Amino acid sequence: MEFKRSQRVADLLHKEIADLVLRRVKDPRVTSLTVTSVRVSDDLKFARVFYCLMGKAADEEKQTALDGLNQARGFIRQELGKRLHMRSVPQLSFQYDESLDYGDKIERLLKELKKDE
Repeated sequence: MEFKRSQRVADLLHKEIADLVLRRVKDPRVTSLTVTSVRVSDDLKFARVFYCLMGKAADEEKQTALDGLNQARGFIRQELGKRLHMRSVPQLSFQYDESLDYGDKIERLLKELKKDE
């Protein structure tokens, strides 16, 4: 199976952004944040970074984390430019990953069904 270049770049960006958020970004709003995936456009100009928060996150915590990421966006792009050998670093946009919340909801429903039997 052959991978597209955008997928390889997405994997590399995922690794580097996760490392930057964990070790280099000093904003306390992003301390409990995990980068779950990155999707890069085929022309490598745009990257959507998906993140989740540890534990049960309220809407205001999601927004606070998003504000922290948006504040650190320039720093993250600058550091990616230093670490990666790319002609241009993609524009970053951050989005909360709802899939983990959805998975928790399904698991809770299945446990309730099993308990009722």
